[in-house]
Amino acid sequence: MQVKSTDELDKILGNIKPKDLDEYYTGNSKYLADEKKEFYYYFKDVIEAKNIFLKDVYSFAGVSESWGSKIVTMERHTRNRDLIIRLCLAGRFNLDEINRALKLYGMTPLYSKNRRDAVIIVAINNRIYSLAEIDDLMINKGFDILSDMPDTD
Repeated sequence: MQVKSTDELDKILGNIKPKDLDEYYTGNSKYLADEKKEFYYYFKDVIEAKNIFLKDVYSFAGVSESWGSKIVTMERHTRNRDLIIRLCLAGRFNLDEINRALKLYGMTPLYSKNRRDAVIIVAINNRIYSLAEIDDLMINKGFDILSDMPDTD
């Protein structure tokens, strides 16, 4: 099966009129993301572009492969925003990538006016992806650490 890249689909969308959207959907349905899996597709694309394996992401995030897989594929949905942030940090996501991942998961993006989020944002902007280092920053500023969150709801 031929696969159309996102860039190819972007080019097609750049040349169609609103009245042609139904034709676009029909002609490209097998290439379009399942809305329930958008987070998974996005997450997987980002880590693949960085040559990182999912099993490594789970390990670096401090979650079991079976639990992490259920969360990333959205087989199980978590309300634990810190868990999603941990997974993104383990995948070395930049700030825009983390915020998009959080939105796709149905969570609020990191917010610079929130003092705790500001610590995470500064860490990301300084390419600090180590949970231990980020936890130290959190402790120094009087906040709950990221890696102390339970894996389950």
